This record gives sequence, structure tokens and C-alpha cells, in this order.
Amino acid sequence: MARFLIMGPPGAGKGTHSDSIAKRYGIPAISTGAMFRSEIGSGSELGQRINALVSSGALVPDELTNEVVASRLSQDDAAKGWLLDGYPRTLEQVANLDKVLDAQGAKLDAVIMLDVPQEEVIKRLIKRAQIEGRVDDTPDVITHRQEIYDEQTAPVVAEYEKRGVVVHVDASGSIPASAAEVEHALDTLDIPE
Repeated sequence: MARFLIMGPPGAGKGTHSDSIAKRYGIPAISTGAMFRSEIGSGSELGQRINALVSSGALVPDELTNEVVASRLSQDDAAKGWLLDGYPRTLEQVANLDKVLDAQGAKLDAVIMLDVPQEEVIKRLIKRAQIEGRVDDTPDVITHRQEIYDEQTAPVVAEYEKRGVVVHVDASGSIPASAAEVEHALDTLDIPE
């Protein structure tokens, strides 16, 4: 059983590396961003509310995010572990995840922190916007999301640093180089595959 978080600023490569990590441990990769995009794509009232927030660069409120994540972690495929991408992003969400883990009698094994300089992140996000046509990757929105990340998410990393579960990975290189760094970091963990 492996329970991981993958963290880093928007554009650090969380989605890129999540699948290989999940495959290695036989666990689902759970992305809050993908869950939200799916809801937006459904055209539901909730999806429209989420779309308005995401399009402006704002984060989905904690209460709503906590509910969506707790529901997902209770599904059968997550019983033996999971990799969360995009959650928790605030200290309130950390407290909620702690409650979910306590209720399951489980613990968080590691936080995989993808470290990438801000200039590189901005280049990646602009390129992604051109390729995927994502409305949430405009220069103004990118800058706003970086500010939100610094204000809200950095304290989450600091909290997990205090708990001694953060594994830093240099993800500033190419995808193959970053993947090799992730594999090396996983090799240092004592978690059965």
C-alpha cells in the first residue's frame, strides 16, 4: 500500500509523472484538476461554478474540494493506496486529509515535491496553452496562479516538511531527465511496490 501526494507549482509536471508513479505501485493517480475538468465538461451547474473559478485563476473552495476528494478516496480502487495530484493545497485541506487517513487507519507515505524554477514553469504553461488550448493558461492567469501557489500551497509543503515526509525532486530538466529523478527518489523510499 502506498499513499502519496505529488506537489509542485502549476506546470511542474505533476500530471506527467503521476501515471508512472501510480503504475509502479499499482495505485490510482487521482487529479483534482482532472476531476474538476470532467465536471466542467459535463455542463452541470457545479461544473459551471468550477469553470468560472478556474477561468479566473481562482482555486475551487476548500469545502467543495474536500468533499470531492473524500468521496473519491472512499472508492474501491483507492482502498490499497493512491497518488493525489493537486490536493491538498491549503492547510485546511491538510487537516481534512488527515481526518480521511485517520478514519481509514492509514498514513501518508511521502510527498513527492517537484522543484522547478518559476521562469521554466511559465514557459511550460504558455507552451501547454498553445498545444492544448487551455483557457486557464493565459499569462495573467499563470501569474495569478503562481501567486496563489506561493501564498497558500507553500505553507502546505512546509507542514509536510515538519512531518519529514517530503522528498524533493529536481524536475527542471527534460521529461526523461525528470522521470529519472522521480524514479531515483522513489528508490530511496522503503515502500513495497
